[in-house]
Amino acid sequence: MNNSKVLNATQISRCYQEAGQTLQILDQLDFSVNKGQRLAIVGSSGSGKSTLLNILGGLEKPDTGDVILQGDSLYSVSENRRCRIRNEKLGFVYQFHHLLHEFSALENIAMPLLIRGESATVASEAAELLLQQVGLSHRASHKPGQLSGGERQRVAIARALVTHPACVLMDEPTGNLDRHTADEVQRYLDHLNQELGIAFVVVTHDLNLAARMDQVFLLQDGRLVEQAGD
Repeated sequence: MNNSKVLNATQISRCYQEAGQTLQILDQLDFSVNKGQRLAIVGSSGSGKSTLLNILGGLEKPDTGDVILQGDSLYSVSENRRCRIRNEKLGFVYQFHHLLHEFSALENIAMPLLIRGESATVASEAAELLLQQVGLSHRASHKPGQLSGGERQRVAIARALVTHPACVLMDEPTGNLDRHTADEVQRYLDHLNQELGIAFVVVTHDLNLAARMDQVFLLQDGRLVEQAGD
C-alpha cells in the first residue's frame, strides 16, 4: 500500500447544546487515512459517528480543527471552494442509496461528472465502466425502482467512485441490506478498493464489514480508540 496521506484530520472537536448542557461529541480527534486504506469507525448509536463523517466530508463545520484532503483544507476556504474539493476528492455512500428515481442507473452514476462540467460522452463512458466493475452492465437503463436493494447500493457505490476520488466516505453502506446482499456488496467494495486504490472510511454497526477493513476505531466518549485485530 502506498502510504501517502489522502485525508488528515487534526484536533477535530464538536459540541452540542442540549437542555442547557454542553455535550462533547468529538474531543480533539487526530487521525489520517492513507492511499488505498480501508478504515472502519464503530460505536454505539449517538456516539458521534455520523457527525464525524459529516465533518470529514465538509458537510458540518467542527468547533475546532481542520480536515486536509490531499493538501487542501476543507475549513479555511469558502463554501464554493469546499464544494469543489468535495466533488473532486470525495465520494459518498449512505445507508439509503439516495438515487434519483427518474434517472437510469447509468445516468445516476454519471451525475457527479456532469455536475463537474464533463461532457455527456465522457460522463457516460466513465459510468459504463463503473457499471461493469460492479457487475451491473445489464441494468444500465433500469431506473432505481426496477433494481433490487443490493443493486441500488452497488449503483450508489459506482456513483461515489466515478470521479476517481481520493477517499470514499460511507455511512452504514450495508445497514439496509439482508446478510446475503450485504456480503455481496462487501465483496464488491473489496474488489473496487484493490482495483482502484481508493481509500474508504466506513461508519458502521456491521461488525462483519468492519472486520474486513485494514484498521478499526471505536468512537467512545468523543475519542477514537484503535481496536486490535484478530
